[in-house]
Amino acid sequence: MSFNQHAIDEMNVLLQFPTDSRMSGIKIHSDAPPATRDAAERLFKRGYIDAIDGGYLTDAGLEFAEHVQKLHFALTTDL
Repeated sequence: MSFNQHAIDEMNVLLQFPTDSRMSGIKIHSDAPPATRDAAERLFKRGYIDAIDGGYLTDAGLEFAEHVQKLHFALTTDL
């Protein structure tokens, strides 16, 4: 089993969100790569972010983003 490109794109979008404050969000501009815009749309449709172009993390999105950050840290930490 492996991550498909959609899952990777969604995790990359989630990594852009700050998880230390609920007062900060992101804006995905119309000139962003299509894969990024599509990933944000999927995250919005799943209820992880509150706007189709980024916005803020929902409660479920914050939990998901924290897991993605932990996974990223685990996979990128030098041995």
